[in-house]
Amino acid sequence: MNAFSFSTVGTLLVEWQGAARLGEIVGQHFKAQRILLVTDSGLVKAGLLAPVEASLASSGYTVVRYTDVVADPPALLAEEAAELAREQRCDMVIGLGGGSSLDVAKIAAVLASSRQTLNDLYGIDKVNGSRLPLLQIPTTAGTGSEVTNIAILTTRENSKMGVVAPQLYADMVLLDAELTLGLPSIHTAAAGIDAMVHAIEAYTSAHKKNPISDALAREALRLISRNLLLVCHDGENRQAREAVLLGALLAGQAFANAPVAAVHALAYPLGGHFHVPHGLSNALMLIPVLHYNAPAAAPLYAELASAIGLPTSGDVQEDTQRFIAELTRIITASGAPQRLRDVGIAAAHLPMLAKDAMQQTRLLINNPVKVREEDALRLYQQVL
Repeated sequence: MNAFSFSTVGTLLVEWQGAARLGEIVGQHFKAQRILLVTDSGLVKAGLLAPVEASLASSGYTVVRYTDVVADPPALLAEEAAELAREQRCDMVIGLGGGSSLDVAKIAAVLASSRQTLNDLYGIDKVNGSRLPLLQIPTTAGTGSEVTNIAILTTRENSKMGVVAPQLYADMVLLDAELTLGLPSIHTAAAGIDAMVHAIEAYTSAHKKNPISDALAREALRLISRNLLLVCHDGENRQAREAVLLGALLAGQAFANAPVAAVHALAYPLGGHFHVPHGLSNALMLIPVLHYNAPAAAPLYAELASAIGLPTSGDVQEDTQRFIAELTRIITASGAPQRLRDVGIAAAHLPMLAKDAMQQTRLLINNPVKVREEDALRLYQQVL
């Protein structure tokens, strides 16, 4: 067996309606008094913050809100949140929301107690020292950001920049699937497909694939593939919501240790330039990349066919094609867009996107097949 390492969040709590007793949970696991709560205005309007804040207040905590997070969060938001934490003397950070809120919470927790600037953090293992205690609570089942050591921000140049460091692993994660009930179908579809991409790319990651991440990726795919369409068509299905939320977490643990690759590298420019939600951008690029990678990755794709419940023949090529066909069916049935033109991207934009994708060297190095700029352009063209 090749040597490998595996890291993840220290404590996971999976509890229906756990957010309603957050004050008690925080008291059991943290020593804090003033908490920075990082979220977005949509959750405020939806009423999800009220019970969380009430529980914290009843347990004696002072809650400082930062609610300006948006999709593809600009780097400035993380700096603003950190400054608010410093000004208000916060001694803990809670991220509540989708991947954007969780990523901003990670960076805020680091910057609030550091002399480093945000620009100092970009890259791999550039974070020095520690951070404020951090609890993450996802309200979407997709990014897996609650259990990763990665945060992605958008720069002023509309490029995606990543911070990757062990300090970004939260101290604790709370999975409360009740928070995902009623999430609109298109957002549910995008998040679930995002999680499936995480699992698939972790399973085929060129450099850090390992037995633990493999097991997590397979189980993540099993849970999500069997339940995603159920939650897309019945947002109140508790059992399916819990399964997809857990699957997204497992996929997050997998790709935090066996990093993602070309699907994400090609998806990031779509979000950076055109603000296509991350899950939808992954959905757009998944199928062409699977076909592109198949000459090298077919044996692994064939193994994943059984994970998503397909009968397998033992013929690697046949099972791979069944796997890709089934994923295509799921994406189509979920209602996710099928073409770049469906999200406002024209042929004239593709060379720029291909050039930008080549900047994602941190991701492309993990792909089982080398991707050149001309390859990226052809992949975009296939889904125009």
